Amino acid sequence: MKIGNIDLGDKPVLLAPMEDVTDPSFRYMCKHFGADMMYTEFINADGLIRDAGSSVAKLTIYDYERPIGIQLYGHIIESMVEAARVATEANPDVIDINFGCPVKKIANRGAGSGMMRDVPKMVEMTRRIVEATHLPVTVKTRLGWDDQSKNIVEIAERLQDVGIKAITIHGRTRAQLYTGKADWTLIGEVKSNPRMHIPVIGNGDIDSPIKAKEMFTRYGVDGIMIGRATYGRPWIFAEVKHYLKTGELMKPLSTAEKVEIARLHFERSLQVKGAKTGMLEMRRHFGSYFKGLPHFKDIRLKLLTTLNPDEVYSLLSLIAERYGEYVVDESINPSPWADKQD
Repeated sequence: MKIGNIDLGDKPVLLAPMEDVTDPSFRYMCKHFGADMMYTEFINADGLIRDAGSSVAKLTIYDYERPIGIQLYGHIIESMVEAARVATEANPDVIDINFGCPVKKIANRGAGSGMMRDVPKMVEMTRRIVEATHLPVTVKTRLGWDDQSKNIVEIAERLQDVGIKAITIHGRTRAQLYTGKADWTLIGEVKSNPRMHIPVIGNGDIDSPIKAKEMFTRYGVDGIMIGRATYGRPWIFAEVKHYLKTGELMKPLSTAEKVEIARLHFERSLQVKGAKTGMLEMRRHFGSYFKGLPHFKDIRLKLLTTLNPDEVYSLLSLIAERYGEYVVDESINPSPWADKQD
């Protein structure tokens, strides 16, 4: 699969852009386990062109992350075009447009999936962004605004016609938010449309290697994107790739192995964000890495409240010592961060 001149190989597995999740330290872990392409957290176009610190900080990327895309969202065409120019200067491999975020405060003002209520504006914004950058432009979107307007087949054609190089489709409408099951039927229709010649990437509810292979086989997508199932499980990329290659499931990780992964993630977070911020932002990940361990409440509370890095390392050593080879059944322990973008 190619996005422009970027060759991602056969059946690539991509990391979804997720607010407050896909920061550099988490991306480091996902790349470590084989993510073929990743995206930054989504960036507010208005904040970026105002030079707001939080938005500008999200432009930071590292060479080892490549290929990587910067994702932008906004509802004003001129702001999005200018933000695309600013993002291009950060030298990513791709500029991605967020037409998929269903969060009320974003969608109700016409950004994210809210753009699906005004398809002509959606197409014009995309055309202008394609013209504003030399980089490949991609789009992430949904099936439609609601069940009465599942117009993704038409939208995909029109966005392709104005120059995007790939489209990622989440198998829900905006009205669904994250409820119910993702419906991949229309994703398959977009892929099988004879007018489509750009890669079609499927997204939504991929939480196991078996399901990943099923989506490739049943719907013929060029790639898959994983979001929520990566929380506390960045090794899912290795699991999927192993299964696609061999047809066999990887041996589940022991708690001791997860401790070493969490330790590496924690060290990277401290390096990238500094002690205070790195500590605070790791809390959501610690809660996911060790979800499902029995009699874990006291240790969890300490992990989620301490501001002392040395205490975190001690707690991680304690977890490894106490739980060792214990294996959690991840299929029945969904992440507590399931409301984030996917």
